Amino acid sequence: MLPILRRWAFHITLITVALFLLVQAVSLLHGNGTARQTPIQRLTHPGLFGKKFRWRDLPQRHPVDNFTAPPSGPLEHIPKIQHDFAEETPTQRAERQSRLAAVKEAFVHSWEGYKKNAWLQDEVAPISGKSHNGFGGWGATLVDSLDTLWIMGLQKDFAVAVAELRKIDFTTCSLNEVNVFETTIRYLGGLLSAYDVSGHKYDILLDKAVELGDMLYGAFDTPNRMPVTRWDWKNSALGGLQEAARFSLLAEVGSLTLEFTRLSQLTGNHKWYDAIARITDLFEDQQNRTKVPGLFATQIDTKNADFTRDVTFSFGGMADSLYEYFPKQHLMLGGRSEQYRTLYNTALASAKEHMFFRPLNPDNQELLVIGSVKRKSAAHLIFTPEGEHLTCFAGGMVALAAKIFRQTHDVETARQLVDGCLWAYDSMPSGIMPEIYRAAPCTVTATDDCAWSNKRWYDAITHDGAEEAQAIISSNKLPPGFVSIEDSRYQLRPEAIESLFVLYRVTGDTTLPDKAWTMFQSISNLTKTKIAYAGLEDVTQRHPKLIDSMESFWTAETLKYFFLIFSEPDVISLDEYVL
Repeated sequence: MLPILRRWAFHITLITVALFLLVQAVSLLHGNGTARQTPIQRLTHPGLFGKKFRWRDLPQRHPVDNFTAPPSGPLEHIPKIQHDFAEETPTQRAERQSRLAAVKEAFVHSWEGYKKNAWLQDEVAPISGKSHNGFGGWGATLVDSLDTLWIMGLQKDFAVAVAELRKIDFTTCSLNEVNVFETTIRYLGGLLSAYDVSGHKYDILLDKAVELGDMLYGAFDTPNRMPVTRWDWKNSALGGLQEAARFSLLAEVGSLTLEFTRLSQLTGNHKWYDAIARITDLFEDQQNRTKVPGLFATQIDTKNADFTRDVTFSFGGMADSLYEYFPKQHLMLGGRSEQYRTLYNTALASAKEHMFFRPLNPDNQELLVIGSVKRKSAAHLIFTPEGEHLTCFAGGMVALAAKIFRQTHDVETARQLVDGCLWAYDSMPSGIMPEIYRAAPCTVTATDDCAWSNKRWYDAITHDGAEEAQAIISSNKLPPGFVSIEDSRYQLRPEAIESLFVLYRVTGDTTLPDKAWTMFQSISNLTKTKIAYAGLEDVTQRHPKLIDSMESFWTAETLKYFFLIFSEPDVISLDEYVL
């Protein structure tokens, strides 16, 4: 605008434009004769009125008078989590370091492909080299991967990436709608974890986390302080009315606790902890009043703060991280509150009863897979023996909780959950687990030892006889024990390797790194491209087609956990960090 006005003598025709803009400014005048700058104008033209818009300066329509502070007082004595590892032999060290180098090489290849083709964009497309900006255009891969850079000893790349943060503006967004959950876990989590692992040496990491935290806090400015999970940030910046949705995804509402708590801990500003404490209080109050008491449905009514209405329950997509965060939040708070322990224990007991199942398998392993349930009527619960890659987080969750809550019997439960995911990996021709599958469940009775038989498998597939079952098996490429492959993709997900890593650090079982190495080789061999690494279309094929997508969690989580399981045990110790 201003350059146009300065050049009016040379471009007479632009006077009309300047006059139009002047009229628009006059239209903002209030009765006192002063022009009122709206937030959206500041976002579009930060210097127009001489002051850059800041979310913290925006008055809240529904302000909080007294913030709930994180619990204080003495720390609970939390038992040691990590196994006491014996000193390794020179041969073991050489093998471990060789594997460690291979994982680091995979990360560097991915990072260089991102730098060359999509720097400061959200993601690089690993086949075409194009950039994707589905998470706000703030550089999701860069921010999400900062802690991995530090952990892998890539300090020069870390410093370069941190310097680039000055170019990221969290007062505005390239999308009309912000996904509060994805923004929190990828960006806020990325900034805070990098700040912690780097020893609080880079102030800009916390500064940017506060800037983003101030923005995200605007999504909670609703009549009942429940968040708008798919948030029209422009409307909020303009001071518009907003309210939480009638149907919100469980994970998107309940998985903000760790990041918001840590931000309050680091800054001393309780507003973020207060925001998530209100949600947690509702979970605690309503946990035993849902359609499956102890568990929460995948959709909840945040508009009316009623989490008890819906009828579908899962540990998979739309729900997973809510449960994962319960024991981790207990650790984050130093065990000063029993709230998250109660939420976890109540949920786990119900999940064991209603969703955990043992799949039939030719080796008769004692495996556990997590299905889903739906309340059909007051007396009728429908169980679906459907495994998801996303539910593979549960093995690590249960292993961690078994230690911190002194429930050592659940270490075996955790092992069976991890083994269930390893079975799904090992069963596929590609050596990689599919996104979603259905398995043949084994129901144990007094006279039934759950032993494998082809007949049992065939009956789980169809009641039309062995011949029809064999035809279905052949046409759908079903490995023994599998009933169907609902989604055959692999999206570079981290859940299985994360649980494998946690179980290893908890138990010290030396067979687990070998299993992780087999997983890594299968994934690396099939997903590597000239640019980076790509997802797979169909893991039931020995050589699946590639998907032109590499989400930020590949470098931020998947490769980080592969690196950590081959690192020395004191690198990011579970007794020192909450991951």
